[in-house]
Amino acid sequence: MIAKTVVALIGFSTVFSATAQDRPPSQPDPGDTEVWAAEPRRVVPGSSAIAPSDAIVLFGGQDLREWVSTTAPDKPASWIVTDGVFTVRPGSGNIQTRRLFTDYQIHLEWRVSPSATGSGQGKGNSGLFLASTGIDSGYEIQILDCANNRTYANGQAASIYKQHIPLVNACSAAGEWQTYDVVWTAPRFAADGTLLSPARVTALHNGVLVQNHVEVQGESVYAGKPSYRKHGPAPIKLQDHGDAVSFRNVWVRPLSGTASLP
Repeated sequence: MIAKTVVALIGFSTVFSATAQDRPPSQPDPGDTEVWAAEPRRVVPGSSAIAPSDAIVLFGGQDLREWVSTTAPDKPASWIVTDGVFTVRPGSGNIQTRRLFTDYQIHLEWRVSPSATGSGQGKGNSGLFLASTGIDSGYEIQILDCANNRTYANGQAASIYKQHIPLVNACSAAGEWQTYDVVWTAPRFAADGTLLSPARVTALHNGVLVQNHVEVQGESVYAGKPSYRKHGPAPIKLQDHGDAVSFRNVWVRPLSGTASLP
């Protein structure tokens, strides 16, 4: 009797096992991988002349109230504002934002005068400093007429100056408006000044990717090797390099922290 029962159970197990193997696997429920709770906040996108709804407009065509002199941050910027555009006043010095930023997205439009002369670094030179750490220091994306003007590759337009050559030369001709769209991730430092993580930059020039999440080696320098020194949130700076470069439609979207006043 026991032997017959064992045989019966073995037979049942074999049949059950075969039946289980033949049964198609259950299909996953798509609802298990749907996330509904962490819904992104709504941002109204901008256009060629209008900033996104959550952006801080740094220049909307009227005045330079968001900018100050780099040499005297308590004094307003003295560059020229006319017809919805502001232009470097050669010899007046660099200007920087009143607010301090950490990580952000910035949109900026710039134009070299159609009558610009010179060659190499002497034709339509300015710079967008993504974080200013002093009067002439910080992390620079070069602004320069490079449509038909050769210079060293790591100093041409859209380069991270003396560090990263742009992937392509996307320059328009002098006299035409050009755009920079940049994502800046600031460096992080320990309390003792040790670098915890380097800065990173992604940049588009006239809608073309020119810097792809590159690692910045330190502050931009004209001679020598770049290096880091501890700093916190910093202003954005535009350079007076002696050329009458013009700007318009400048806005920024903070991506971490807040845009604070010093």
